[in-house]
Amino acid sequence: MNSLAQLITPACLLDLNKFRRNCQRMQAVADSEQLTLRPHVKTLKSLQAAEYYAPASGPITVSTLAEAATFASAGYTDILYAVGLSPNKFGQLAAIQRLARDFTVIADSLAAVNALADYAGELELPLSVMLEVDVDDHRAGLLPQSDELIICARALSAAPNIHFRGIMTHAGASYDCDTKASQQAMGQQECERIANAAANLLAAGIPCELVSAGSTPTALAGIKHTGINELRAGVYATFDCVMAGLGVCETDDIALSVLTSVIGHQVDKNWVIVDAGWMALSRDQGTALQQQDCGYGLVCDEHGKLLDGWYVSATNQEHGIISHRDNLTPPESVFGYGRLLRILPIHACATAAQYSKYHVIGDDGNISAIWSRVNGW
Repeated sequence: MNSLAQLITPACLLDLNKFRRNCQRMQAVADSEQLTLRPHVKTLKSLQAAEYYAPASGPITVSTLAEAATFASAGYTDILYAVGLSPNKFGQLAAIQRLARDFTVIADSLAAVNALADYAGELELPLSVMLEVDVDDHRAGLLPQSDELIICARALSAAPNIHFRGIMTHAGASYDCDTKASQQAMGQQECERIANAAANLLAAGIPCELVSAGSTPTALAGIKHTGINELRAGVYATFDCVMAGLGVCETDDIALSVLTSVIGHQVDKNWVIVDAGWMALSRDQGTALQQQDCGYGLVCDEHGKLLDGWYVSATNQEHGIISHRDNLTPPESVFGYGRLLRILPIHACATAAQYSKYHVIGDDGNISAIWSRVNGW
């Protein structure tokens, strides 16, 4: 099977050329600043995809222990699990450690630090730990100037069978920065605050091996990432409508799409009904507060050409409703029964999570490969 017409829809497509260009763009930023790039593989969660932008010879970031175990089994040795670790997952650490010598977890409270220190004695190998720093008041992390940061770092450094690797952060607030200037300001804030945290720790006699920061908007903001030695980002590999709405990329850079079929119409409402509902697209509405609300995805023809003004305006479990912003009548030549369309995702991570595999599209528009995906936690 190599033709899109042979696929059962909905199906998840990955444009190989766009994907490769996106990966090269981020690598060029890291190379120009002599920073280590630690790609976040959470968007695609695919070993085959990672060969292009996160090879086993380098470090990666993961968001689940299922990813960590899979990538460790494939030969990856420097894996950062960048989500706070709950005690019910401690039992999974040893098996990953045996395969990945630099497998690292994070903590952002003294309670978490103490729990890890207590458990580390049961492990055969030293457990590598980083502390998460809050640089934007957006989500998790210790404040860079807080005494608690120093207390936590000191406790990790003193704990037997624990290796304190350093500090990390993620400027999630950058997803609300809708201008280049605000993205640059957030990127500078991200670097300055985590660099200050590293300086405070060093002044307390606690050096950091890694000072790691990044998000796709701040990594690509066109600034000098001063004060860090590691750059992290993830969704850049595919991009999505959220990133396009922020101006981080163009819609034509979006490498991921959902192939769907027209299954009906509501003629009096100028609606097109397709077989990609929220089970295929996700219910993410991340562009709702942006200048242009893309609903549940932007509509392209089967070749990936954007159809101006057409978007998925509503979804049910297995039905998607396509409308035009100006309530135009859908032309039969494009939206006839059985026609194939592609939907560009609002949030690529959420859409990709609906699938177990990707159909990779080559230069000729046909399927050149099928890549598998890691699901679960």
